[in-house]
Formats: sequence, structure tokens, C-alpha cells
Amino acid sequence: MTSDTNTAAQVSLSVYQREMERELERILAFWVENTLDTTHGGFVGQIDHTGQANPEAPKGSILNARILWTFSAAYRHTQREEYRQMAERAFLYLTNSFLDTVYGGLYWMVDAQGKPLNTRKQIYALSFAIYGLSEYYLSTQEPQALEASQNLFHWIERYSHDPEHQGYLEAFSQDGQLLEDLRLSEKDRNDPKTMNTHLHVLEAYANLYRIWPDPLLKERLTGLIQVFLHRIIDAQSGHLHLFFRRDWTSMANLISYGHDIEASWLLQEAAEVLGDQPLLQEVRKVALAMAKTTATALQPDGSLYHEFNADQNHHDKHREWWVSAEAMVGFFNAYEFTQDQTFLHHSWNAWQFAKKYLLDLEQGEWFWGVHNDYSRMAQEDKVGFWKCPYHNARACLEIIHRCQRTQA
Repeated sequence: MTSDTNTAAQVSLSVYQREMERELERILAFWVENTLDTTHGGFVGQIDHTGQANPEAPKGSILNARILWTFSAAYRHTQREEYRQMAERAFLYLTNSFLDTVYGGLYWMVDAQGKPLNTRKQIYALSFAIYGLSEYYLSTQEPQALEASQNLFHWIERYSHDPEHQGYLEAFSQDGQLLEDLRLSEKDRNDPKTMNTHLHVLEAYANLYRIWPDPLLKERLTGLIQVFLHRIIDAQSGHLHLFFRRDWTSMANLISYGHDIEASWLLQEAAEVLGDQPLLQEVRKVALAMAKTTATALQPDGSLYHEFNADQNHHDKHREWWVSAEAMVGFFNAYEFTQDQTFLHHSWNAWQFAKKYLLDLEQGEWFWGVHNDYSRMAQEDKVGFWKCPYHNARACLEIIHRCQRTQA
């Protein structure tokens, strides 16, 4: 690149970093100011699209684990005391209300008072608990957080790991029996293995390995990367397969653009954490291919459609908040190791779309999403079982760190 190009890149990175620092603070302020459950402890389970909290709403393990990760990571970055207090509140509530002290693992849902409401053990949720607990340990060195992370890892390995075909089965009863209904949500297929769960086991195990370089954990994390490279990612298209039989036979011809770009950088992160250079080089090639493939689906406004059903040749054209957040990170990641300015522009444009259509500048946080005509997706929660501060706050933190690293 010429010196002029370098200067232009530095200026845009500087602006990008400053905007992310401001946006991170704005997102987190919403959660500090609006989500504390001062009656029952922890955090409210639901705030609707109008900003009205439901004090009797059930509380989901995923939401609470993601709050724990977000404020732990924010405290590690900023050292702001209010973020440490939020992280500690989330840690104490998660460990006191969601961890099953009899059978191990993590409840799927508790009621507003913190009593078990749905005791199923969804591996997706256990993974997010590991992700949050390990981040809390990174930011506070709290030994109980490491111990809880290790216990959840052992629960997953005992009940969910598939020694014959590798990978992990989806869902279990309270005492570890494989369930007939394995679905993460009503929108999903009822298949024994999914890309989504494996992506977040990968994410969780990578973060746990930062604080606990256990030999079995290393083996399983390496195995997860191999599963993605050889089972989940379609080598020809660069897209992820989403649903599988136990033997990895793909069961759906769907494309999830947000997961494609999210997986591209999470896979690379996991390989970096392992420190396996040959594996990292292999993963980078795949990550680049996935970023290029996803880029072909970008819309002129900088966004990605939600999903494509190849069997029906039909696009679901609404845009959700988390997809833009992951596009910001995934395309920036591709820019970092290629220095191709096109990827930096893709990342920046995803942020421009979010600024224009997704940020709630009146009440705070981000809206769930917009339809293809940019009308807001009405009736979707601002806070809920799936609506959390993790994707967008993490995007801010990742871009801040990556801008700093690139400009160093």
C-alpha cells in the first residue's frame, strides 16, 4: 500500500475505535440503568419493545450467562468499578440460581424468584455459562469461577461428547438422559447435532483454555476445530451446514449469513488460543474463504439478509442486530490478516447500517432488527431470553482491540 493509503486507513481506524468506545459505554449504560431486579435479585427476565419491564418474567440461563460475559469483559477492558459490580451480580446470581448442585450442569430457566422452572440441560446454555464464568475469572481471578467452569466442562464431556462420530449432542434431562426433543428453540429442527451449539462450545472452550490449559480440553478444542473444517463447513461453498444427524449427515439446505461470518473469526480465535501454527494457517485460509463468501451476500446498505433457504430459493430478508455486530468483527478480522481494505470497508459499512437502523437512541441499546423495507420489527423484546448485550458489546470490544493492535 502507498503511504497515502496507510494514512487514510489510520484515520478511519482512529474514528472507528472512538465510535466503538462511545457505543460500548452507551450499550452498557442501558443494562446498568434498566435491568437490575431489585426485588428478587439478578436481572429482570424481560423488557418489551416499549421499554416496559416484566418483573414476573422467567429468567433464562443464556441471558444471564451473556450478561456475565459482557460485564466481565467490559471490566477487564476498562477497569470501571460499575462494570465489576454488574459482573459480580451476574456471577453470584448464575452460581446461586442456575447451577444444579445435585446433578451438575445448568438449568435452562428459573422463575422470577430464582427457583428452577425448566431443568433441562441444553449444551448451548452450558457453553455460554463456561464462556461467562471463564471471562469473569480472567477479569477478577475469582477461583470459584474457574472451578464452576471446570465442572461444566466435565459435565459436557461426560454426557454430551460423541466418542464415535465426535462432536456434541444437544440436550439432556436434569440427570443427564438424552432428550427426545433436542431443539434449542421452536424455530429449529429436532436434530441431534447443530452448528450453533458447536460454535458456542468452541467459543467457550477457547476462553476456558486461556485460563486452564488442560490436556483433555486442548484435545477437545482441537477436535472441535477439525469438526468445523471437515464436517460443518461446506468446502465448496464456504457456508456452514446447520443441522445434522449423529453421523454428520446434513439435514437442511439453509444458509445463515450471520453465523457464517461469526464462525470465521471464532474459529481463528480458537486456533490462536491453542498456539498450533500449522492449524492456524489452515484455519486462516478457511476463515478468509468464509469471509469472501459472506461478502458476496452483502446488500448495498452494508447489511446481510437473515437466512437463505436453498430448497425453496427464498431469502428471509429481515436484518437482526446480532448479524450486523458479527459482520463488523468478522470482516475486520479478515482485514487484519490480509490487509485488504475491502474487508475493512465491509466492517465499517456494517457499523453504518447499525447506526442508521438498529441503534435505539431514545431508550438505549439496539433494536431487535428491521424488515426489508427498514420498518422496525415490532413486538420484539429489548431484553429477553435471546436479546442480550453480548453480540453488540462484544463487537465494540473486538473492534477497539483490533484497531489498537492494527495501529500499534
